[in-house]
Amino acid sequence: MSRSRRSMDWGFPRWRGYESAREAAKVRLCDRHGCEEPGDCPAPKAPNSPERWYFCQRHAAEYNQKWDYFEGLEKAEAEARARSEQRENAGYAEAAHYGWAGSGDGSRSADEMRALEVLGLESDADFPAIKKAWRDRAKEVHPDVKPGDAEAARQFQAYSVAYEVLRQAEERREWSG
Repeated sequence: MSRSRRSMDWGFPRWRGYESAREAAKVRLCDRHGCEEPGDCPAPKAPNSPERWYFCQRHAAEYNQKWDYFEGLEKAEAEARARSEQRENAGYAEAAHYGWAGSGDGSRSADEMRALEVLGLESDADFPAIKKAWRDRAKEVHPDVKPGDAEAARQFQAYSVAYEVLRQAEERREWSG
């Protein structure tokens, strides 16, 4: 009785990972002498030549380190080319929707960013700095220090609300982290 050898690629779920085949995958090594990394970054051997070197990322960065786009041009020509390319590529500079978001790395909400702004802090301020800034500002405008001053009372309330927003966000981070 002969046993059939069935491929592991039948049915679902696949029993082998995708992109895994029986034959060995061909990998081109970096053209830099002595480097054993995969050479997946093509670089021209000469200007306007179809021939390419294939470097790893580290050696491609080394190869391009001193490359000057404006080499061989006079100063006026280089400035004219830079202006024309900037004009032609102005649409790719930055999409308008990137301006919608506030500052920061995305780890803080818009309410937290506004609260930091009220307290006069940067977006990367840690909680001890937040607490210190709140205490300093609250002491200046506290109703006991400035009784009967409506503007001071309004500022004290704004500082208190900002601190409460940031305190609750810090508690949420501690619980989730």
